Amino acid sequence: MVKQIIKTSSAPAPIGPYNQAVLTSNMLFISGQVCIDPATGELKNKDIQQETHQVMHNLRAILTEAGLTFNNVVKTTIFITDMHRFSEINEVYGKYFTGDFPARETVQVSALPKFVNVEISMIAVV
Repeated sequence: MVKQIIKTSSAPAPIGPYNQAVLTSNMLFISGQVCIDPATGELKNKDIQQETHQVMHNLRAILTEAGLTFNNVVKTTIFITDMHRFSEINEVYGKYFTGDFPARETVQVSALPKFVNVEISMIAVV
C-alpha cells in the first residue's frame, strides 16, 4: 500500500501526532478539523455559524491540496458538544455541498480539542 501525506498551510497544522490527511489508492482520509484559523492560529468561534464555517474552510483547503472538492466527499463524521445546536451546524454544513450529499453521522461528545463545539472529519474518493 502506498500512502501520500497531504498537508497545506491553508489549514491548521495538526495539534497532535497525526496528519491533516492521508491519500491512499483512490481514497482521501481527512483528520477531524476544528475552527482554528490557519493564518493566525486563533479559534474562530464567535458563534456556532462562524465556527462551522471555519471548520468547512479548513476541510476545503485540505481537499483542494489533494486536487479534490466537496463533490468528492463520500463520508463525513460530525462531532458536536451540544445536540441542541445540530440544526445550526447542519444549516452551515449543507451550504458546502451541491447535488448529492455524502453519508454522515453526527455524534454528541462531552468535549473536543481546544474545547471547541464542532469537529468534522471526511473521507473522499478521487
